[in-house]
Amino acid sequence: MEIVHVYTKDREEFGRQCLLSDRPAELLLDVLPDQNLASNFIQRSHRDQAVQAGRQVSEHQVNTERFESDSCGINHVEGGWPKDINPLDMEQTIRFRKKAEKDESYLNSIPQLGSVAEHCGRQNNAVDIYQEPFDGWEEVEESPEPPSAKTINIFRDPNEVKRTVTGLSWHPDGGRKLAAAYSCLDFQKASRDMSLDSYIWDVENPNRPELTLKPASPLVCLDYNPKDPHTLVGGSYNGQIVYWDTRRGSQPVELSSVEHSHRDPVYKIIWLQSKTGTDAFSASTDGQVLWWDVRRLSEPTERLVLDPTREGNLDRALGAISLEFEATMPTKFMVGTEQGLVVSCNRKAKTPTEKIVCTYDGHHGPVYALQRNPFFPKNFLTVGDWTARIWSEDIKESSIMCTKYQMSYLTDACWSPVRPSVFFTLKMDGMLDVWDILFKQSDPTLSLKVCDRALYSLRVQDNGRLVACGSQQGETTLLEICSELSTLQKNEKSLLAAMFERETKREKILEARQREIRLKERSRSEQSREEEIGREDGEDDPDQLIARAERDFYNQVEAELKRREMREEEALREKDVCEEKEVKDEEEAGRNEAS
Repeated sequence: MEIVHVYTKDREEFGRQCLLSDRPAELLLDVLPDQNLASNFIQRSHRDQAVQAGRQVSEHQVNTERFESDSCGINHVEGGWPKDINPLDMEQTIRFRKKAEKDESYLNSIPQLGSVAEHCGRQNNAVDIYQEPFDGWEEVEESPEPPSAKTINIFRDPNEVKRTVTGLSWHPDGGRKLAAAYSCLDFQKASRDMSLDSYIWDVENPNRPELTLKPASPLVCLDYNPKDPHTLVGGSYNGQIVYWDTRRGSQPVELSSVEHSHRDPVYKIIWLQSKTGTDAFSASTDGQVLWWDVRRLSEPTERLVLDPTREGNLDRALGAISLEFEATMPTKFMVGTEQGLVVSCNRKAKTPTEKIVCTYDGHHGPVYALQRNPFFPKNFLTVGDWTARIWSEDIKESSIMCTKYQMSYLTDACWSPVRPSVFFTLKMDGMLDVWDILFKQSDPTLSLKVCDRALYSLRVQDNGRLVACGSQQGETTLLEICSELSTLQKNEKSLLAAMFERETKREKILEARQREIRLKERSRSEQSREEEIGREDGEDDPDQLIARAERDFYNQVEAELKRREMREEEALREKDVCEEKEVKDEEEAGRNEAS
């Protein structure tokens, strides 16, 4: 053992000597308390206080700066050839290959590289990279997620003076593009600096529009051709019809003449199902529905005046503000009017008076939205005033289903193209409501605040997943709906068909009851009128008085018997309604347990 360092210190600096020995405890010093000092102390009261160890945090929302991107493309060509060799010339490439194959370096490198490639190939074949590791496992059903939606993109009007998004249309091939119509519908509020352009947006690029549409007057509505994705037609504020082919640029290909166009703004235009794929029809608040062939827009091919008296008088015509056409019913179409009426029409009727078939009255204001259910065309959805209503073609007196009166005005609505029981509504307070009438009828399944301004236009993509909402400030918000609201559920069609049939039967019973009450009131009024006439003719004749008394007695007996029969019928109806409600509650309870 080698000593490396030696530390020296005096003994007196070590302190007290350590006596390391086993011995009992020994008291070295005892300091007794001083009783005189006890009076100087103050007894502190006990206090309990809870302390939270977690840190306090706050949540803030920040709008980051928009990231601008450009789409760039690269053309790839076949490389590896010398500059003097054209890879597209077959003779030159064959000649160069033969020359390279005779080179000694080529002959020496191929065996070396071949062994390396063979080794890598055998490594890849040792393990099946396409093997399914979880094949044969049972799928575990996930618990359903709550209804939700998230914002994907926001397309803003690039002009300084913002305009309302009055119309939207999805590109028919996959929904990669979205066409938006911009205009100002406020009376005498349009300024001279306001732009007339409308735009086609790429859903992946909100920075700038893909194509600018340049009409002569602001567009109020527009629609893509379902047969030709390069063409679309629009309705202008001055009543003209405009036709574009996007392959020819921003300028319109055809434009209708002012003399033969609408007199008011064109609020809706729809393509028709035809062999040529060039037919469309439009509606305006001037009371006319016009049919067009976009190959020749000099004048309309057909005209219908929405006169409720069926006389064709344009002064008494109802202003049209919404249209509905179903391809499975090529001769029928429906028109929503400013007066709250829905007019059902038949285009192939022989006379103009027969073209207006019937009307449905149920709204206190303009019918802003009108659409048939894509799965049940006999039932259609309307929006006007503060409610959304579902109708059946067989019931003309009232709707079969209706939402509660909302606090804000409803402006647009549409059905989901994939779920028959789901529809969407827009409101003036910037809210988007998603309704699932199989799940809940009194309140929306999902309410989402899209923006602070009023929403005016709505359109759902064909796959039911993306929803576009246009606002008064010129913003088009693209939302993605959760899978629960965009995927067809089990037995959904059959359950909704049973619900529509049940509500239709109920409305028919109520309609028959109202008709019966009106007939009784009419007969009672006629009877009282006859009695008054009888009193005036022979009031002092005792025989007539006795006969009238007997007649009144028997009438009272018959009325009492009919009243009892009516009470029994009402009791049976209430019993049926209670049974239907119990069945409905059991179905809802079963769905809740299954979810």
